[in-house]
Amino acid sequence: MADIISLLPDHVANQIAAGEVIQRPASVVKELLENAVDAGANEIQLLIKEAGKTMIQVIDNGIGMTITDVRLAFERHATSKIKSADDLFSINSKGFRGEALSSIAAIANIEIHTKTEEDDIGTCLKISGSKFGKQEVSVVPNGTSIAVKNLFFNVPARRNFLKSDKVELSHIIDEFYRVILSHPEIKFTFYQNGAELFSLAESNFRKRIANIFGNKIEEKLIPVEEMTSVAGIEGFVVKPEYAKKSRGQQFFFVNRRFIKSPFLHHAICNAFEGLIRDRYHPGYFLHIQIDPKTIDINIHPTKTEIKFEEEQNIYVIIKSMVKHSLGMFQVSPLLDFDRDPTLDTPYSLGQNSPTKIPSVEIDSSFNPFQQLDLVRTKASKDTWENLYSGLNISASQIDSEEELKIAIKQTPKVFQLFKKYIVTTTRSGLLLINQHRAHQRVLYEAFLTSISKKKINSQQLMFPKELELSNKQLAIFDDFDDNLKAMGFISKRYNNKLTITGVPAICEDRQVKDLFEEILAASDTPEQLESFSQADYIAKLMSRSLAIAGNKSLAIIEQQAMVDDLFACKEPLTCPFNRKIFITLDKEELDKKLN
Repeated sequence: MADIISLLPDHVANQIAAGEVIQRPASVVKELLENAVDAGANEIQLLIKEAGKTMIQVIDNGIGMTITDVRLAFERHATSKIKSADDLFSINSKGFRGEALSSIAAIANIEIHTKTEEDDIGTCLKISGSKFGKQEVSVVPNGTSIAVKNLFFNVPARRNFLKSDKVELSHIIDEFYRVILSHPEIKFTFYQNGAELFSLAESNFRKRIANIFGNKIEEKLIPVEEMTSVAGIEGFVVKPEYAKKSRGQQFFFVNRRFIKSPFLHHAICNAFEGLIRDRYHPGYFLHIQIDPKTIDINIHPTKTEIKFEEEQNIYVIIKSMVKHSLGMFQVSPLLDFDRDPTLDTPYSLGQNSPTKIPSVEIDSSFNPFQQLDLVRTKASKDTWENLYSGLNISASQIDSEEELKIAIKQTPKVFQLFKKYIVTTTRSGLLLINQHRAHQRVLYEAFLTSISKKKINSQQLMFPKELELSNKQLAIFDDFDDNLKAMGFISKRYNNKLTITGVPAICEDRQVKDLFEEILAASDTPEQLESFSQADYIAKLMSRSLAIAGNKSLAIIEQQAMVDDLFACKEPLTCPFNRKIFITLDKEELDKKLN
């Protein structure tokens, strides 16, 4: 049999390796920014065109590279931070040059200009698809400028998988946030298609957070700090009353590198237990300083996941630290929500003040049975009228209790179970409906209809809502504006301020802010990936936010209306997120269970 195993050419191996590290333009931005930070720069510029698809350029004033280093930096397995296998367990830097540069060079055109302080003249190197081009002298200032152009030009299948410019820009801003928050001492500027998105002077951590998420966030931050033999942890958590439905304000940094840790996130959620509402998420910005020998940062190509040697101890430290800070700032929950303030002892009543025996007055003419008869008569009439609220018959048509029973038997009956389910009968058994999911389906189809028919059902707000949007939210809003108007939202934007004057008729004032924050949150969510259009995505988010809760009592007429509206929908079987809305219990099934 002929040999079938062969070695891959270097350029093919590089393209495969690039697929693990470079998934989209944001991946390039992350690598180039981290390289610039490790170069010792105190001023870094990021310039992108068409959300990084056309060009990504990072300019820094760091130490630069020599003629030899600039060539070696783009070779496979080139690095500046590892000399032996033992160095894998004592990494403090993000990787000055090398690392992912060879992967980037395999799938893009690169032009680099660099100069060290010791050299009189700099170097320019051009690379295309791993093929080295010209290397010549260049008159440039100290530092490095790397321009990555035409990303995935030689891997068209990967390029076709990229999302819209707005989505890709959102991912770039996410990566930008992760670097600038971990290094507030560095000045950063960010330009998209020539327009300045960010200009951040060097500052402290708290001020850097405010520069990104708006000055109002400063008053919402609670400082946390704990120094132990295991790790040093410091930063801020957001006050519980300002928790959001989106997860855009959750940042862990380990040795100044952004990481994702569901385990440590759970520690913070435990500390906030009982303080935030269901489906809301705590905000936090935490720096963890730890001995590099006790962590492994190479378990994932993008290095956003870390394995801790003492993970359980860190969990306990974070949980207790956050709980302590929340208690110090008096945001712990009250245990007795129904306390009667009239039972409190007045401050004016001294410890030795004489007590006064209350007087008791008796009405000798009071007859409780006479009052009970009156109440019973009125209650009976009110109950009859309430029972008819869901029927196609009025109380005036009923002359006796017997006629009432007959009327009820002739009408489909509904009732609510656990404030979560609506139960009704069918010809063959029972129907159990999840009221929250059913309402989602009803609203979702109503919103899509309003867009397709251009029927805007909007109501004016008596007091307009003003929102301060982050740069990331502004980038998304401009793209969503037309569909938001079609949904019934009326708004005006001035710089980073958004004034909302009209909302859909079903939307309550208190829901407006949370709804906008969820719509303008992170892109590429599962909902967005599964949606067939932007309008479909917004309709899904709105239906989820505005649907009645799963623990709300409904009147009989509301229950019946929910059932009627659900089965008037085109797709009554599942909610907009493909979850089952109802189940049926046939008579035969019930008989088996009761056998």
